[in-house]
Amino acid sequence: MPFAFVPFLLLIVPIVEIGAFIVIGDQIGLWPTLGMILVTAVIGTMLLRHQGFQIMNRIKQETDSGRMPGRALGDGAMILVAGILLLTPGFVTDAIGFLLFVPLIRSAIWGFIASRITVVGPGGTTFSADGMQTPYGDPMDGKRPPPPGEGEIIDLDADEFTSGPANPDSPWNDKKDR
Repeated sequence: MPFAFVPFLLLIVPIVEIGAFIVIGDQIGLWPTLGMILVTAVIGTMLLRHQGFQIMNRIKQETDSGRMPGRALGDGAMILVAGILLLTPGFVTDAIGFLLFVPLIRSAIWGFIASRITVVGPGGTTFSADGMQTPYGDPMDGKRPPPPGEGEIIDLDADEFTSGPANPDSPWNDKKDR
C-alpha cells in the first residue's frame, strides 16, 4: 500500500515546490532565490560527504566487532535520502533533507522503523533491527520455540532406533550424489 502514494507524491511535490519558488521569488527576487537553491545544494553535498564517511566508519566498526550494523545502515540510508533531497532543487525538499541530517530526527524515524523490522538469519535466528540477536524466534509472533532443554523431550531406547549402513535413498544421505 505505501507504494500507492508514489504517483501522488510525484505530482504533489513539484506543485508545492513551484508554489514555494513563486512565493519566495516574489519576496526576495529571482537571483537571491536561485542563489539559495545553489547554496543549499553545496551545503547538502558537504554534509552528505562528512556524515557519509562517519557512517561508513561506524558500519566498519560494527562489523569488525561482530555486530550487525542495523542502526548504522538505517542512518546511512536516511543520510543518502537527505543528500538526494538537498541536491533536488526546491525549498520543501531542502527542508526535509536538512531535517534528516539531524541525529535526533533520524533517531525518531529509526525508532519507528526498527520496531517493525525483524531480520531472520540462518537456522531461524532472528535479529531485531538494532542488531540484537534473539535466537529463539520473535517473541511477538506466538510461535517462539522453547530454549534448549525446555521443550518436549523424546527419549528413545536402544530397540526403538536402528543403526547400520546408510539408506542410499534417504534425502539426508550426503553421499547420495557422489
